[in-house]
Amino acid sequence: MGKKGMSKRDRQKNLLKKLKIDPFVTDEELSEAFAVSIQTIRLDRLEMGIPELRERIKNVAENNYTKVKSLHGKEIVGELIDLELGKSGMSILETDSNFAFEKTDVVKGHHIFAQAESLAIAVIDASVALIGTANIKYKNPVFAGDKLIAKSEVTRTRGNKYFVWVFIKVKQVEVFRGKFILVSLSNDKSEED
Repeated sequence: MGKKGMSKRDRQKNLLKKLKIDPFVTDEELSEAFAVSIQTIRLDRLEMGIPELRERIKNVAENNYTKVKSLHGKEIVGELIDLELGKSGMSILETDSNFAFEKTDVVKGHHIFAQAESLAIAVIDASVALIGTANIKYKNPVFAGDKLIAKSEVTRTRGNKYFVWVFIKVKQVEVFRGKFILVSLSNDKSEED
């Protein structure tokens, strides 16, 4: 797929396939995959009516914020790109120098934790949920400019307690892992069928 000399038509067809698999791939990643300039990728997207990455993320996120019961959309750290209440969720956080220590350009841990914590709370099918216990591990450093992709999964529910795993990756490399036990303070769990 990354061969030079691919026809424009073939490149655009393959670009569509790649975006279907991963709608959150950047123009830079696409230019590397197809061995063409970023400008060529942008022109291809414009021709095909595909919005830029930020717009694609925003469109997907807006549909998911309405599902969240436990937080307001603006309280979620990152863009909520997938949510199945009581089961799983996914968010993306794009970092820059404001997230990092000046000297090292390493993203401060509290930003990473905040993304994981808010995703863990957002996935809970309850009006009020709080972190009771968190067992976390920072596995690799994150640098300003990195795109954090967080995935959460509710692994167990016992009474008013929810057990949630959150994994955060940068370019498919795990940088953070957390196991959260959340406590629901409300008894209005959505009715079962």
